[in-house]
Amino acid sequence: MLEEFKKFAMRGNVVDMAVGIIIGGAFGKIVSSFVNDVIMPPIGMLMGNVDFGSLFINLSGTDYPSLAAAEEAGAAVIRYGTFINTLLDFIIVAFAIFIAIKAMNKLQKQEEEAPPPKPPEPSAEEKLLTEIRDALKAPR
Repeated sequence: MLEEFKKFAMRGNVVDMAVGIIIGGAFGKIVSSFVNDVIMPPIGMLMGNVDFGSLFINLSGTDYPSLAAAEEAGAAVIRYGTFINTLLDFIIVAFAIFIAIKAMNKLQKQEEEAPPPKPPEPSAEEKLLTEIRDALKAPR
């Protein structure tokens, strides 16, 4: 059973999938940082210095000055600002994947449309043998 598992785990597509998952996780972190640290601050500034990560709806009925204070008190909150950040993360990742797949499809289409390679020219010996054969076949 161990040998069978080793054979399964070392197949090319399993290793490729593992590499893809690891790179995808790292890419997700980069996108999250890009959204939270680069995109959202200017958008928040344009909307009147709003920090999207701290936007929430308090369901407990008690007023809290910040999301951290509400969470510290154990209040039920809907963190819709975090949801907006996560939604932007998803849109950026989906767009990046769309662009990558579109590029791959374009390359694949170009390969399919490429004319098949011409067969190699016969060598001088083959040409000579062909001439001899044709000469022998010719009626006398």
